[in-house]
Amino acid sequence: MTEPLADKDACLTMLRDLDRDRYLACLLSPEDKRPALSALYAFNAEIARIRDLVREALPGEVRMQWWRDFLDGSPHGESLANPVAAGLLSAIETFGLPRQTLIDMIDARIFDLYDDPFEDRNAMEGYAGETASALIQLCSLVLSPADATLSAHAAGHAGVAQAMAGMLLLAPLHRRRGQVYIPLDMLSAAGLDRETFLEGKDTSRIAAAIEIFCVHAQDHLKKARGATIPKPVFPAFIPVALTGRVIADARRAGAGLFEQDMQPSMLRRQWLLGKASVLKRF
Repeated sequence: MTEPLADKDACLTMLRDLDRDRYLACLLSPEDKRPALSALYAFNAEIARIRDLVREALPGEVRMQWWRDFLDGSPHGESLANPVAAGLLSAIETFGLPRQTLIDMIDARIFDLYDDPFEDRNAMEGYAGETASALIQLCSLVLSPADATLSAHAAGHAGVAQAMAGMLLLAPLHRRRGQVYIPLDMLSAAGLDRETFLEGKDTSRIAAAIEIFCVHAQDHLKKARGATIPKPVFPAFIPVALTGRVIADARRAGAGLFEQDMQPSMLRRQWLLGKASVLKRF
């Protein structure tokens, strides 16, 4: 197996380039947990970016299947030569992480490869639960298995809010691709469907749909903030510290969301993450 130190360094390097927020959050976490946390975050980044690497859904599904086979115990070739795979396997074995949860993360990400929208908010919440919420809970298991069950409720709501904030940040890219992450029932409540939303002409109704989406995200964030989060597992929640700012900025932008870069500045992101780490609040 690849040496754990090499896995840690490779995963942290990847995160620095592909997911700077979780990279910084990892550095704010206990040093002895960083190799496992960085492996989980790097795995998440790998499957999240597959849509960016392929032109058609089928090659994307092949890449997803590679990871699924690896986790099922049927790897292709020298899988452990992949530093993320090696680091992930080390984390699984060291902390007894549930492989099925990781496989469910992969299966949920199949949605990203296609342009079909979520039928309703329940479908969107299910997607967020199996991706962002699951990642928080897996990291909590690494940090403190005894406390992870106590923070499961918070992880569920925090992950949904975080995933929805990510959808707002990526809205311009999604629109260029013909993807819509606002569920159809929310679009319908604003008098829109997928096609009229993508067309972008009815800005008042588009702004209404974004408002509905943001209010729903804010509700999940409020519930997460009010839930129990033991201090030993709080580092798993550090990336959520950016969520409130993104949602608030998106609400103010309305239909202008598609014309703006909603990502807070790097200095602002570092400050929010550091503040959350110290105060144990997001």
